[in-house]
Amino acid sequence: MLVSSTMHLLSMCVLSLVLSCCQGRVDPNFRIRAVNLGGWLVTEGWIKPSLFDGIVNKDFLDGTALQFKSVTTGKYLSAEQGGGSIIVANRTTASGWETFRLWRINETAFNFRVFGKQFIGVDTDGNGIDIVAVSKAPGHSETFEILRNSDDKNRVRIKAPNGYYLQAKTEEVVTADSQGNKGWGDDDPSVFVMKMTGRLEGEFQVTNGYGPENAPQVMREHWRTFIVEKDFEFISQNGLNAVRIPVGWWIASDPTPPPPFVGGSLQALDNAFQWAKKYGLKVIIDLHAAPGSQNGWEHSGSRDSSQEWGKTDETITQTVAVIDFLTSRYAKSPSLYAVELINEPLSPGATLSSVIEYYKAGYAAVRRHTSTAFVVMSNRLGPMKPRELFPMASSFKRSVIDVHYYNLFEDMFNNMTLQQNIDFVYNNRSSQLNYVTTSNGPLTFVGEWVAEWQVVGAGKEDYQRLAEAQMEVYGRASFGWAYWTLKNVNKHWSLEWMINNGYIKL
Repeated sequence: MLVSSTMHLLSMCVLSLVLSCCQGRVDPNFRIRAVNLGGWLVTEGWIKPSLFDGIVNKDFLDGTALQFKSVTTGKYLSAEQGGGSIIVANRTTASGWETFRLWRINETAFNFRVFGKQFIGVDTDGNGIDIVAVSKAPGHSETFEILRNSDDKNRVRIKAPNGYYLQAKTEEVVTADSQGNKGWGDDDPSVFVMKMTGRLEGEFQVTNGYGPENAPQVMREHWRTFIVEKDFEFISQNGLNAVRIPVGWWIASDPTPPPPFVGGSLQALDNAFQWAKKYGLKVIIDLHAAPGSQNGWEHSGSRDSSQEWGKTDETITQTVAVIDFLTSRYAKSPSLYAVELINEPLSPGATLSSVIEYYKAGYAAVRRHTSTAFVVMSNRLGPMKPRELFPMASSFKRSVIDVHYYNLFEDMFNNMTLQQNIDFVYNNRSSQLNYVTTSNGPLTFVGEWVAEWQVVGAGKEDYQRLAEAQMEVYGRASFGWAYWTLKNVNKHWSLEWMINNGYIKL
């Protein structure tokens, strides 16, 4: 009897070992059904716009894109050649060279970054009044103020560091030598009509917007209250088994990350792991924001939409160190299920070679601390081949490819009917998912999707159909899926709201 029990135990151990060494999971029928905790540890203003309410002069956050038309020339300010030369006021239409990105110094002082990434400044090597865009690093000569007309906020003057205002003397001559005392009429060359053509509301914008005195308190209160233990209880009680938690690269430097980021998010992540353990949930750590920004979007921590990640070895090395830090910290937690190496690298800025180089190093960093956690690799967005990561990922154990499917953000969805959207999920999305789900390749994960579309006037039953179609199709992903996101002021993007109001049933 003892021998029989011993042999049975040994056979079970062998079976367990074999299964754990396979590319898949111990239970081949298990699928992640997760929700993203977006807007928590990586800020996205559209998820919780009230987080920005206390910022003074919040129209002018880092990365705000501005265009200025001279009231006297009737033409736009422009950086000649996109940068590296003079500023002129001779463009009849505005595009890249005529768009200036703000770097916020404080609530009243700003730098203007041009298309070529130089900064507008007073020509200190010349006559001290000409306006040029030649400096790669802003200083006193590149620091300006924006004064708005109280009766028309779009009429502005730009005050230079020499105490004078910019003026368009002619279409070819822009100088900083106006007293700016002729009123706000169309006869004053120091008056410009300002147009905002883009803005960012991410982690950099919220922390730099509040400044070093106020940002720590604001952010720690947000982390403490936006996601709480009761949310994990809610998740566990409503048919979900995991959370995908976006984090920023600065979390690895907590409690003193580089400015303007502030410390405290690491404690919130520690809390999440404790709550996940208590309520039996698995955790996917998702590096949502990488050093230098992997896509230029606000959720990547970008200051001004620049995409610098992967262009230097330093950004890749720094990102690998973040993955090493996070994995080592949570490797022994029973809740750590997967580590996502980076979210949505954007092609062509993020090249395939740089992404592959990083994924190899990131995978090795995870494996230094755990042999069981899955390693998730996001497919690139933009021009790419859906299976371009397969040769690399197929050689990794417990590897996962993350794809994001939205019936949004592309023009082809703008005029689709309700039924066409449903059919697109069942036909096109199903084919796309089948193409990247192979028997001998990495597992597949629909890491982001939402029951939202461009259809106008859709009712509750219509949204239910959209949600059911996606859950049916994405449920075939061999790793699972994750809804974006748990909480959002835009109700259909909030899984909490969708569940509580009967739009989604799990």
